Amino acid sequence: MRGRTALLLLGMGLCAGCASRAAKPQPPEGSSGGEGTKVTRREKMPRNYLGEGLASFYGPGLHGRPTASGEKFNQNALTAAHRTERFGSCVKVMNMENGRQVEVRVNDRGPFVDGRIIDLSKAAAKQLGMLDKGLARVRLYRCGSDRVSHVPVEFWAVPA
Repeated sequence: MRGRTALLLLGMGLCAGCASRAAKPQPPEGSSGGEGTKVTRREKMPRNYLGEGLASFYGPGLHGRPTASGEKFNQNALTAAHRTERFGSCVKVMNMENGRQVEVRVNDRGPFVDGRIIDLSKAAAKQLGMLDKGLARVRLYRCGSDRVSHVPVEFWAVPA
């Protein structure tokens, strides 16, 4: 009995191993597979592309307080908080809802809310036309020359 069972299992294993795999389903006729998809492919984006997502702004409650870079936060300057871009780097922010753009300098870390990609100063948010809503869908690019600005010492926050 055991011999027959073992032989049967061995035969089934061999048959399963020799079976052809299921074919990948073909896209419907008339589409080339790449058109009309909603996935943005990284290789199709420009090299200076940083991503897209929700932007928010911060300002009045933090004005004058030190940022992660050591600089005093100025809500009237064109600055931003980004999780990974180096301090002083220039980022071009484009509001995807109205097409407005602004170049900001990264001087802080954040945002610390899931789903958000950048926190902007109040002045930058005003130029993008997002003060009323508070949030906007944006696309981020590195500025053309990938320039890095240095902050003068008088803007640094002095520890108390």
